[in-house]
Amino acid sequence: MTIITFREILDLIVMTLALGYIFSGFLKQRTIESYLNPASIWGDIKLSMLITAPGVVLHELGHKFVALLLGLKAEFFASYFGLGLGVVLKLIQSPLLVFVPGFVQVSASTPLQGAITAFAGPLVNLILWIVGFYILKYKKRMSTKEMMGWFLMKKINMILFLFNMIPLPPFDGFQVFLGLFRTLF
Repeated sequence: MTIITFREILDLIVMTLALGYIFSGFLKQRTIESYLNPASIWGDIKLSMLITAPGVVLHELGHKFVALLLGLKAEFFASYFGLGLGVVLKLIQSPLLVFVPGFVQVSASTPLQGAITAFAGPLVNLILWIVGFYILKYKKRMSTKEMMGWFLMKKINMILFLFNMIPLPPFDGFQVFLGLFRTLF
């Protein structure tokens, strides 16, 4: 049994690159000259990938690997429609970026397995938020850029955790609530 397929790896790479592009430019004001410099644009994309992609990629892998540990079949897919929507929202300079970059399709499960699998993704975001919190609190020597990166990573993961735990469909919080409700009642 293959834990992760070649197609899933390609989808993860595409999703990471798209996230880097969608969130590029948020850390600094860009000048007209910097838009003409490909190295500057690529630097923005790489920085954005380092800050945003771990929370999203590890969130989805959390769902996948917990489902596999529970004996379920799970497969990751990049949402090309969702990523395209994110790119369009960036191009029109929307102040609100709401889109689904990817998802994990899980085979039939018991309500408790479904709740545990659904909670695994947001739990990863909560753990990343805690890591960011402690690094910012206890690491003594850090450049301004590092500090800003950790601050944004911490903030993004808390937003992802809270947003995904909303107990309404199609959020993970709804699946957690529904699975626990069906297990208990």
